Amino acid sequence: MMDWKQEWKTLLIMVAIFLGAYYMPVGTVRFDLAFREGLFLLQDYAREHVLLCLIPAFFIAGAISVFIGQGAVMKYLGSKAGKVIAYSVASVSGSILAVCSCTVLPLFSGIYKRGAGLGPAVTFLYSGPAINIMAIILTARVLGIQLGVARAVGAIIFSIVIGLIMHFIFRTEKREDGELVIPDNERPVSQSIILMALLVLILVFVNWGRPVEGVGLWNLIYQLKWIITSILGLLLGFVLMKYFSMKLWQLTVIVVTTLIFALLFPAIPVLAFSAAIIGLSFFISRKEDELGDWFTATWDFAEQILPLLFFGVIIAGILLGRPEEEGLIPSHWVYWAVGGNSIASNFFASIAGAFMYFATLTEVPILQGLIGNGMGKGPALALLLAGPALSLPNMLVIRSVIGTKKTVVFVSLVVVMSTIAGLIYGTFF
Repeated sequence: MMDWKQEWKTLLIMVAIFLGAYYMPVGTVRFDLAFREGLFLLQDYAREHVLLCLIPAFFIAGAISVFIGQGAVMKYLGSKAGKVIAYSVASVSGSILAVCSCTVLPLFSGIYKRGAGLGPAVTFLYSGPAINIMAIILTARVLGIQLGVARAVGAIIFSIVIGLIMHFIFRTEKREDGELVIPDNERPVSQSIILMALLVLILVFVNWGRPVEGVGLWNLIYQLKWIITSILGLLLGFVLMKYFSMKLWQLTVIVVTTLIFALLFPAIPVLAFSAAIIGLSFFISRKEDELGDWFTATWDFAEQILPLLFFGVIIAGILLGRPEEEGLIPSHWVYWAVGGNSIASNFFASIAGAFMYFATLTEVPILQGLIGNGMGKGPALALLLAGPALSLPNMLVIRSVIGTKKTVVFVSLVVVMSTIAGLIYGTFF
């Protein structure tokens, strides 16, 4: 028997698409330029941010998830863990887990129901999506180092303060606690730290920008950044060979290939860097050990995030344009809602961020368009602190885990603290 209710839904969707196509203002200047802005913004991301910024960040995130793993984080959130350890681990878990506001929910539900205290669990819930290392890196790269640092520091502080406040408010409530025990990885932590430190340093130096003044230490580092990156790459290869399963001949092939590209195209060092990335990926992808798992985790991050990011970049470009350019949404609308640094503009940015859903990293191009159209720096930080950690679907699931009262308090704390942080940041910067 035909389900007429479902058929009517389908018909309404088809009618909406038809009307949208029928009345599409093709040929008008704003409409046509908006789509061009979307493609220009996508091109900018592809040229400036993907190869030198995102791909190394994917490798870092993959290394963290494999060589440290979720187990090492979860173990210290149990009821027997000390408060200092529990809150410290929970507050920086985002840099290890690299999840969005919805992906963190099953992890949060699991650790809460298996014995984590409300405070550490809520700290984990906020920090998981808010301190995503890839998001912090992309924020600093695209929106500026000040906003990137403010986002990272603010998110860590927020996670601990919100967790402590939640613990204090609901300290008298009792519940049955399970025991949360997950074993550590067998590999010594020092080896994983060395590997990730080299990856982070490579990321830092390969993205080292030209200073405004062409003199001094910063300029010297800029002039030598590819040499420094090459040395770090050799050290990375040595670490992979000594502590992991990389073979000498594999490392030799990568080095020789990279050197050939560096000598043939000295004016385009990104080609040599790409050759090194491709060579490393080729050899570790063929392994069935930790290095193989590293490539798989890295690829999973790229496969999950890049399509969403590219789609988000295009939509952000169409709606908001690039900096100093306009999309479909007039810049004076943006300035009216979130311009300046008033309480209203910061509160509106916090509320909007809290209820919107941001796929991982898509908040950055959206903010780039908003800032280019007049958004104040304070409201920008407010949205960054509230947006990635919350969304309407996220709130509904949280309510099913900890109840309506706790959910309302948690969301209110995030919105209020984001508003205050935006006011403070906008005042000084």
